Amino acid sequence: MLALQGKQVLLLDRQGAGSESSWAGGGIVSPLYPWRYSAAVTALAHWSQDFYPGFAQQLLEGTGVDPEVHVTGLYWLDLDDEAEALAWGQREGRPLFSVDVAEAYQQVPVLGGGFKRAIHMPGVANVRNPRLVKALRAALLAMPNVELREHCPVTGFIQAAGQIKGVTTADGEIRADRVVLAAGAWSGELLRTLGLELPVEPVKGQMILYKCAEDFLPSMVLAKGRYAIPRRDGHILIGSTLEYAGFDKTPTDNALESLKASAEELLPALKDAEVVRHWAGLRPGSPEGIPFIGELPSHPGLWLNCGHFRNGLVLAPASCQLLADLMLGREPIIDPAPYAPAGRLGC
Repeated sequence: MLALQGKQVLLLDRQGAGSESSWAGGGIVSPLYPWRYSAAVTALAHWSQDFYPGFAQQLLEGTGVDPEVHVTGLYWLDLDDEAEALAWGQREGRPLFSVDVAEAYQQVPVLGGGFKRAIHMPGVANVRNPRLVKALRAALLAMPNVELREHCPVTGFIQAAGQIKGVTTADGEIRADRVVLAAGAWSGELLRTLGLELPVEPVKGQMILYKCAEDFLPSMVLAKGRYAIPRRDGHILIGSTLEYAGFDKTPTDNALESLKASAEELLPALKDAEVVRHWAGLRPGSPEGIPFIGELPSHPGLWLNCGHFRNGLVLAPASCQLLADLMLGREPIIDPAPYAPAGRLGC
């Protein structure tokens, strides 16, 4: 967003660009349970959901890499708070409907038995995270005013005259007019080098992937906190766990068995399918899942865009646009107050 306005941008990544939670997530272009979130999360999600289809097409045309925005819709099954979900859909003007469970079985014949209720949102899409990251990286590398330095971890910040003037890295100091902290689950660790406590912590999530026929699963389905996401080529992603285990990303046998049991309850035919991959990633957990977006008043020159918890992919476009608006002094796309670090961090 900033580079498109002609700004010179240097992007530093501790590993390969986008190889952490951006790569590891499921890619649903919606919060899992949108009615359970605050208006602050809803505002970012709605803006991004409308933005994604055109953005994906631009990336495909510009890079030749298709992020695969796949509109399948989503069925929620046997919700405890179905009434709240339907009321939210009506209030927000979003197409969320109660349907006879027989319709869900008709539309998703591979669905497991025993479900009694269903609600449906027909327009929900999913994005193939690794391909989105690949397309974004290619687009950045093609921009003359963007430099990408991978495997260059930031270790701290440069302070001068009461302002943040750059960062320190293993390769030395890097000076900048303004610094944006968007380090995902590591954001709290970095801000602690300034003596500030940012309530962003790693929350581990494990997922598994199956390979089926391309027409095996026509819609995303979600029950008992677990979901199945179909990719266009027949890969089926099942997720995910929610674990507070620090920065440990080791996949575990217990999680694998739990995910397989959920997969087979949702889609019994997966019992005979092979798990082709099992991995873990770290979400940037934050209070109520509301990201921190804006400048730190106590440290002018340091801007935050972090703490998106389980909704990084769906909130990212709006979060970046809002941050760019604030940094460039433009009219923001939405009210920035709920995300402002001032007050929330006591600084």
